[in-house]
Amino acid sequence: MHETVNVALPGRSYDVVIGPGLIHEAGALVGPLLRRPRVTVISDETVAGLHLDALRAGLSAAGIAMEALALPPGEGTKSWANLTRCVDWLLDQKVERQDVVIAFGGGVIGDLVGFAAAVLRRGVRFVQIPTSLLAQVDSSVGGKTGINTAHGKNLVGAFHQPSLVLADTGLLETLPPRDFLAGYGEVVKYGLLGDAAFFGWLETQGPALARGDGAARVEAVRRAVQMKADIVIRDETEQGDRALLNLGHTFCHALEAATGYSDRLLHGEGVAIGCALAFELSARLGICPQEDPSRVRAHLREMGMKTDMADIPGQLPGADALLDLMGQDKKVVDGQLRFILARGIGDAFVTAEVPRESVLKLLEDGLR
Repeated sequence: MHETVNVALPGRSYDVVIGPGLIHEAGALVGPLLRRPRVTVISDETVAGLHLDALRAGLSAAGIAMEALALPPGEGTKSWANLTRCVDWLLDQKVERQDVVIAFGGGVIGDLVGFAAAVLRRGVRFVQIPTSLLAQVDSSVGGKTGINTAHGKNLVGAFHQPSLVLADTGLLETLPPRDFLAGYGEVVKYGLLGDAAFFGWLETQGPALARGDGAARVEAVRRAVQMKADIVIRDETEQGDRALLNLGHTFCHALEAATGYSDRLLHGEGVAIGCALAFELSARLGICPQEDPSRVRAHLREMGMKTDMADIPGQLPGADALLDLMGQDKKVVDGQLRFILARGIGDAFVTAEVPRESVLKLLEDGLR
């Protein structure tokens, strides 16, 4: 039961294929892109240990040879040092412009390897095989690549669209529950920003998704990817509508920086807390109904997710310091921080018209 979503960018159109067992068919799916029967694969040690042999067998079935590099897992891998390591390794492998590089892992690997492919020989083609829920519904689609620096997340990167995305939902079965739920934070985001019916569907199907219902997982990934594809086609380089995909992220990135990009807070957990805060701020400003923030939190809690800053273990800096961290965000334009707020569930919009005092008060209340 495979579903295909086409990302119809002029001249750079590609398919996102969604369903279980795709890595076993990787050779047949990737083969048509290849000028010669070999690929280079960059993964992380965790994913490689679990799934690299299956990918090798899937490619080998179509006569495709594979060389692989495994990097350490974790957000810290999205660094200058590992970008250099990837590029040097790909050059050692004599990767040519007509070859295909495969990013095989979660969002960290997809972002890093996509960026390496973007700069190698001024751009080589790459295929995303995302192994986490977060990467399948978000980072693998749309061509955003990049690394983190001391200044913040994803501040160095490029737009470089993949040639194909294989979202093998069977791989989600090996995700630890916490990682699955972190990815679910990005799934919920799509309903909250633009599809109230999808959010309603998640309210009834979310528990089945978490328990491992295969059909529900395929449907959730398909709907999320279709929404992302529609937005990316309208606004590839984030001049307008694409910013809506950052719902919850302005708060999230500040909280991630405050927790040192560590396991204290996974990205999708920060997105969930950030979405709850964005709806709370919208309600306080009189923009959305008072009951919407409660409904958002109730669903996240039912799924067993973090919903508030108080759910993050350890100390957080004060409200002023968090607001300063938000100022480092890529969504700052002319020194003005832009927020994604909501008129209601499924109706988000971008604005710079948010009083600093209102954000400060929200953060102060949340830290209590």
